[in-house]
Amino acid sequence: MSTEARLAADTAMGAVTLNVADLDAMTAYYRDGVGLTVLEHAGPRVVLGRAGRAVVVLVHTPALRHASPHDAGLFHTAILFDSEAALAAAVYSVARLRPGSFTGSADHLVSKAFYFDDPEGNGVELYWDRDRTQWSWTHGQVEMGTLFLDPNAFLQEHLDEHGRAGQPTGDARVGHVHLSVGDVATARDFYATRLGFDVTYALGDQALFVSAGGYHHHMAMNVWRSRGAGRRQQTLGLGRVDIAVPSPDDVGALTERLRHYRVPVQDDGRTVSFEDPWANAVRLSAEPDHTPSTD
Repeated sequence: MSTEARLAADTAMGAVTLNVADLDAMTAYYRDGVGLTVLEHAGPRVVLGRAGRAVVVLVHTPALRHASPHDAGLFHTAILFDSEAALAAAVYSVARLRPGSFTGSADHLVSKAFYFDDPEGNGVELYWDRDRTQWSWTHGQVEMGTLFLDPNAFLQEHLDEHGRAGQPTGDARVGHVHLSVGDVATARDFYATRLGFDVTYALGDQALFVSAGGYHHHMAMNVWRSRGAGRRQQTLGLGRVDIAVPSPDDVGALTERLRHYRVPVQDDGRTVSFEDPWANAVRLSAEPDHTPSTD
């Protein structure tokens, strides 16, 4: 087998599962703030998304402790909106619901992004992509920056009557997932060499951005507050990252590749589940990402 195989170009991110202490408060945040719809509520588990596509899965696990900010785990879940008006509506709604949760905004050249913390301290990015024809690449790396983006000016320009009325518009999905890890070299070995993402941007030994199919990034890993972190214990916060691939053959190819690298996997014939070097759980599936199974 070729150990240099890459993930399929049509690979995309699926839902992010969060272990939560206060299910009602977290559901309200992602429903009433971000503007997602409750797709399923069964016992301790709530699935929220748009147009039948799961974006966030909340699992009520009040016995778990909060993670240390220096642990490996979730840096943020990045929710991608299909228009600036849809993004403006979500930013306006979150800011009204939890005015103290805003942590910053930036024009990243490829996208415009606004950052928040949810009620349990999980990072949330709300963003919109510029058209790919406007992205610039140099020596195989996408040009990204951190330029000033005035949130009030953005809302004045893009917030429409639907957004002001609290009516979510457009599509929303998980665009990328950003993790806190212990070191970038190990992250590169796992996510690029073993898992099969392409490296699209690297910031020395501080951060790494990877994708499939020429996207600016589907996943990122940084050590900004977690350098040297070891394997995670089960805590509140990140429960699992889901990745969607086009076909069962893609699942089979990755399963074979991970076994070649002696990465322990759970393979049920439809999905393959595994952990990264910091015990962040990842599941890859070829099934449409609507309401994921509980197992």
